[in-house]
Amino acid sequence: MERLSYDDGDLLVAALLAGKIAAIPTDTVYGLACAAHLRDACERLWKRKGRAPSKPTAIVCGSVQGVVDSVLPDLPPAARRLLPGPVTVVVPNPERRFAWVCGDTPDRIGVRVPVLDPRLAAAIDRVGALLLTSANRAGEPPAHTFAELEPLADVALDGGACPGGVPSTVVDLCGPEPVILRPGPVSAEEIRARLR
Repeated sequence: MERLSYDDGDLLVAALLAGKIAAIPTDTVYGLACAAHLRDACERLWKRKGRAPSKPTAIVCGSVQGVVDSVLPDLPPAARRLLPGPVTVVVPNPERRFAWVCGDTPDRIGVRVPVLDPRLAAAIDRVGALLLTSANRAGEPPAHTFAELEPLADVALDGGACPGGVPSTVVDLCGPEPVILRPGPVSAEEIRARLR
C-alpha cells in the first residue's frame, strides 16, 4: 500500500483514474474509494472489502458543485441543505445514473460531500466522483487513524486521525418525510431543523 500525503494530489488522481483503490481520510472515518465511473474498479473494491454488490454504496464528491457536475444535475434542494458535512443523502435517481453502485435500488442513489482538506476535495472533484465506503472489511470496525488501516487499498492518503470517528448519518429523502436510515454524528433533530 503506497503512502501518500495531502500534497500528492496528482498521484492520487492518477491512481484513481487508473482504476486503483485508495484509502482516504474523511470528516468521519477513513474511506475505501475508487473512481465511481469505473465499474470494474467498483467491483474490485467490493470484493476486497467483502461487501455484496447488491448493497448500495454512496458516491462522494469534493464539493456540492461536484455532485451537480458529475452525478446529479438535478440534485434536490433538500439535499443541498444537508450537504456538505457528515451526512449521506439518499435521493431519487430517475435516470439511473451510476446504477451499478445503487445495489438493488437503481432508482435511488446515496451521495455525500464530506468536509475535507481542500487539497483532497479538489483531487476528488478532478476524478469526478468516488465510490466510497468505510475502509474496513465488512463487519469489522471502521478505521479512525492511518495506523488502523487494513491493507485493502493500493494507495492510502495519510491524514492522521479523522475528527469525527463515527460513520455519516444516512438520510433517505425519497419520500414525503426524511427517514434516518443510519444514525450518525448529525442528529435527527438537526436534520429536521436544516430541512425546514
